[in-house]
Amino acid sequence: MISRLNERIQATGAPIVVGLDPMLGFIPEQILGNAFAQYGETLEGAAEAVWQFNKGIVDAVYDLIPAVKPQIAMYEQFGIPGLAAFAKTVQYCRSKGLLVIGDIKRGDIGSTSAAYASGHLGKVQVGKNTFAPFDEDFATVNPYLGTDGVKPFIDVCRENGKGIFILVKTSNPSSGEFQDRIIDGKPLYELVGKMVDEWGADCMDGEYSEVGAVVGATYPEMGRVLRDIMPKACILVPGYGAQGGSGKDLIPFFRKDGLGAIVNSSRGIIAAWKQEKYASYGAEAYADASRAAVIAMREDIQSALTLS
Repeated sequence: MISRLNERIQATGAPIVVGLDPMLGFIPEQILGNAFAQYGETLEGAAEAVWQFNKGIVDAVYDLIPAVKPQIAMYEQFGIPGLAAFAKTVQYCRSKGLLVIGDIKRGDIGSTSAAYASGHLGKVQVGKNTFAPFDEDFATVNPYLGTDGVKPFIDVCRENGKGIFILVKTSNPSSGEFQDRIIDGKPLYELVGKMVDEWGADCMDGEYSEVGAVVGATYPEMGRVLRDIMPKACILVPGYGAQGGSGKDLIPFFRKDGLGAIVNSSRGIIAAWKQEKYASYGAEAYADASRAAVIAMREDIQSALTLS
């Protein structure tokens, strides 16, 4: 699967993943009004608005990018209707040729991780029938429980040609409370990075591993160290734009071949219409504002990589 992601990155010239993390405050009034007119101000109405909002953005940007990353919490908050909107979003994105990174951040004891992995990346058997419930291409994984929690995901990836991104150094301000702690003379994030490299060695797809890492754009120097520790891993880089990361901060995450990283932007793209820079588009053309934001992000990253 990672080879497909790299092919799409090369084809689009955009190592970008759009985070489909919708909040009701991001959704234009005309979409909310139509959804509430049909379903009322209910969980079903909210889920319908999320789905229609997502569809508009995907239709506007699918030809520019290789992948999307829906954050499942933004859907789970609306209960079963929200999860249905998540599943519908995943399938629609795949129908448009996009790869889907399910931002689920799962990781538990072995049997529970195996169930998460089967539900999101693999298949489940129901009597004589086999189903792929959510069927994302990649998923994010929390490694806090160690190999017991990660190995079931790797097994499912091997069986189904899928991939994972393991949390190594996250972009949030308090990440250092645990991730920067010194263990045996090394920061914990370096030790996790070493484990990612070891786990990934048995799950290769060409030059790259199906086991990638999540490292925040807000920590470029740490990214430089982790790039050396995990030479065969693709790094999913959150923290661009709204969280403060810029094109120049991304250079350490890429390999010399210009691959090896994919950069996420969520509200910087899906809520672009609410920013002063794109205010002229207005609510009616919110998706066009998202397209403009993707193009600007692509140019910023390409410029930084060209100058590096």
